[in-house]
Amino acid sequence: MKKKILISTGGSGGHVIPATILHDHLLKKKDVIISTDKRGYKYLNKNIHKVLIINTPKLNLLLLPFNFFKIVFLFIKSFLFLKKAKINQLFSTGGYMSLPLILAGKFLNLKIYLLEPNLVLGRANKFFLGTCEKIFCYTDQIKNFPDKFRNKKVIINPLVRNQFYEIKNNKTNYDKFHLLIVGGSQGANFFDKNLKKSILNISKKFSLKVIQQTHLNNISSLKEFYSKNNIDNDIFNYDKDFVKKVAESDICITRAGATTLAELSILNVPFIAVPLPNSKDNHQFENANFYQKKNCCWILNQNSFDEKIEQLIEEILQNKSSFFKKKENLSNLNFQNTWINVNQKILNNLDEN
Repeated sequence: MKKKILISTGGSGGHVIPATILHDHLLKKKDVIISTDKRGYKYLNKNIHKVLIINTPKLNLLLLPFNFFKIVFLFIKSFLFLKKAKINQLFSTGGYMSLPLILAGKFLNLKIYLLEPNLVLGRANKFFLGTCEKIFCYTDQIKNFPDKFRNKKVIINPLVRNQFYEIKNNKTNYDKFHLLIVGGSQGANFFDKNLKKSILNISKKFSLKVIQQTHLNNISSLKEFYSKNNIDNDIFNYDKDFVKKVAESDICITRAGATTLAELSILNVPFIAVPLPNSKDNHQFENANFYQKKNCCWILNQNSFDEKIEQLIEEILQNKSSFFKKKENLSNLNFQNTWINVNQKILNNLDEN
């Protein structure tokens, strides 16, 4: 009989998407359930995932009395569920959403595992380090990590959806450059407002195709702008074939969420990262800086984005040597990165004891 494991996640796609990838890695060996809050529920496929809703509130000091009673209630709900479902292991992708479940899991003496996809240790994960068996990280150089818990680290390649390993980016003709713009939940508005003029100017000098993610209600206006200016375009909100759009791309302008950068990396797509300025502990900058140190990307500060983005893209298109060098470095970085290798390392560490 398969052991039962619950993956606790919620909030943004940055937490939930890694949880779904973990789900896929574990499914053949484990009976997997995903717990999420209402915000994270939209990222799950209800036909594939077994889902439990634990809607943990943010720990707001002004609402602390109310939140305290709600967390106690959710702790009891979590405790009863974990016991009734006979969960053997608990895996958290970080965030305050996991608080009731981890507390209940600890009370039931479950084996608890953490995932830290960012290059800065998240506050929730740091809080639960003493409780967990192991924490899976993408690098040994993670910031704010207490030295006394270093033996709990398990270093794995970044979690990437299986279809990104299966598709190839074999493009050799760069006469028309394909520019992917990915805003995600926290960047679409900024790129919508601050890129159109620069892209228009660049299109007068170079042949471009723009592949841009935007909000659903902005698709028609953005498509109209590019089309009337004779710029080849593919404007989308959510696309189940997103992997094909990445594989078609030459360069990407993006925020610096860990999963997005890992997906671009595995397909050898150099990127211009614009880290979200208010990301906790500046983790988006650190995510991008990991790749910049390996000469795989460019980083632009949001405050200087308007004045520098056009010049940077033109320099890249004018002399492609930097672009090709970054593609080569990404290929070398992912030389031994396979779904099987990641899968075996996760399962071996979960089943070690």
